[in-house]
Amino acid sequence: MALPQISFDEFVSRRARLAEQLDDNSAVIVPAARLTTRNSDVEHPFRQDSHFFYLTGFDEPDALLVLLKQHGSVRYVLFCQPRDPLMEIWHGYRQGPHGAKANFGADAAYSIEDLETRLGEYLNGVESLYFCMGAHHHTEKLVERVLQTMRGKRRQGVIAPERLIDLSHLLNEMRLVKSEAEIEMMRAAGEISAAAHVRAMQACKPGMMEYQLEAEIMHHFAMHGCRLPAYSSIVGGGKNGCVLHYVENSAPLNDGDLVLIDAGCEVGYYAGDITRTFPVNGRFSEAQRQIYDIVLAAQRACIAEIKPRVPWEQMQETSVRIITQGLLELGILQGALDELIAQEAYKPFYMHRLGHWLGMDVHDVGDYRVHGEWRELVPGMVMTVEPGIYISPDNETVDPKWRGIGIRIEDDVVVTATGCDVLTHAVPKEIDEIEALMAQA
Repeated sequence: MALPQISFDEFVSRRARLAEQLDDNSAVIVPAARLTTRNSDVEHPFRQDSHFFYLTGFDEPDALLVLLKQHGSVRYVLFCQPRDPLMEIWHGYRQGPHGAKANFGADAAYSIEDLETRLGEYLNGVESLYFCMGAHHHTEKLVERVLQTMRGKRRQGVIAPERLIDLSHLLNEMRLVKSEAEIEMMRAAGEISAAAHVRAMQACKPGMMEYQLEAEIMHHFAMHGCRLPAYSSIVGGGKNGCVLHYVENSAPLNDGDLVLIDAGCEVGYYAGDITRTFPVNGRFSEAQRQIYDIVLAAQRACIAEIKPRVPWEQMQETSVRIITQGLLELGILQGALDELIAQEAYKPFYMHRLGHWLGMDVHDVGDYRVHGEWRELVPGMVMTVEPGIYISPDNETVDPKWRGIGIRIEDDVVVTATGCDVLTHAVPKEIDEIEALMAQA
């Protein structure tokens, strides 16, 4: 399957949209990611900074974008690693300044080695400087050095920027609402991730190791063009499913236990994020079914509410009410429903929020409150819906039959003009469908 891509024109449009929001006589600085050491002289696989890639599509480390807006016109300048035949033999080909202009639309491009000198020249006379404060310490130190040098040249007529403005909010708001092209990227990520979960369900059997199920998922990702997952995969069997961010994936999968898998691939820097919980032996026990039914009912109800103008918090409140009611009916909680909700009695069992924004980062950017009020949904937002119930194996306040059951069900949902579209619907979540799929395997 050919994976979708973001077009050259969309990157141009993004820079233009950002420029429209800038003060006149201003500059934007956005750095690329840097290579990071894993151990000794071995590096982690490179993953570009999301903000930088969003604006440039440029996929090399040690680069920097400068966007200048002066007298109503906009100039795009890119600093990058220079061509170097010797280094390219060892580490791969580089675009170099010529490639940055020819292939990525930069109006001007220079070697990153010339950054400090040329950056001061570009910032001379600029009144406002935008960059993401607190996110890139290396870049902040660079900016401090350049501004200090510029201020030391006042007598030579050099004028340093007077206003430093945090860029994060502008970019976060832009990235929060996805374009049609971005949604197609996420649809592809959702479909590949869903098929990987199906593969895991079909492969699962007692006696396997958690990492073997993880390997099934990673194999499917790689065979469909996704070399890396969007985040560290969670494969938690039995009580390990009660650990929200369990990533050791090193325990055996036992007959009679559930296994919780939270895994998603990344397509062109856009994430999929799916969780399914299913029985290792292919058949839910009665206790497992009862807890699972509550979580599934909560997820169904929340997805049904998603549409434009619905406040973010509304779905959270729905999930809390349904889960608390379910725990009350099973005798895991005792008391009056409204009082239990007010007391947050559900929190030992449902301790996280319903979901999060999804996009280039698995926990994507964007505020959840605006001017003190919960944000209302608009078409193009993509979110996860992932209620769960986790009953600690050490919780002696509940009947032993419930202990060690951890269940989460998660899908990726895009808000549409009339409601929503579930991007990850292709992986079963109904009990009968899961059991039938596993029985076939």
